[in-house]
Amino acid sequence: MKGSNTTAAFMPKVYLPRTIATNIQGTAMSSTTQHTARLPYHQLSSKAFMGLVSLSETIKKGPLGARLAELVFLRVSQINGCAYCMDMHWTYLVKDGMDPRHLNAVAGWREAPFFGERERAAFRWAEIITATPHSDASDEEYAKLQAVFNEAEISELGFAIGVINAWNLINAGMRAPIPQAG
Repeated sequence: MKGSNTTAAFMPKVYLPRTIATNIQGTAMSSTTQHTARLPYHQLSSKAFMGLVSLSETIKKGPLGARLAELVFLRVSQINGCAYCMDMHWTYLVKDGMDPRHLNAVAGWREAPFFGERERAAFRWAEIITATPHSDASDEEYAKLQAVFNEAEISELGFAIGVINAWNLINAGMRAPIPQAG
């Protein structure tokens, strides 16, 4: 239904911050972007949607634990620029008791003193795998991962990175809006 306005009925319009930029004609663009979901993908593809939900929940109950899985979800969402997912995982982690200051430093984890060896290794591997094919998941990098994670955890980390990349691509592509606070 190209050009129809069927999405307005199921998702509210929200405003996302956007850097003031200039378009091709040289006119200043608005500092906010009105965002409305393109279509109700969770309804149209409910079995696939529920499969991703189930995989996400399984990972959080697995050997990595919910907190590390959510930190990986947040970091990959930052890399992919998925505002919806960044907001969701940041909110989850704050409700789980993580210090917002620590979460605000996830993108700068290399310089931040807040993260342990396992978190740093998970962030590094998530960055390498998310950047495929423009990165190198070398034997040297894998050995660094093996130094802090067992095989089951490495396997789960791979699925965590895969599922959040899928969510990011779907949510960004379908313009899933950030829910209103409150």
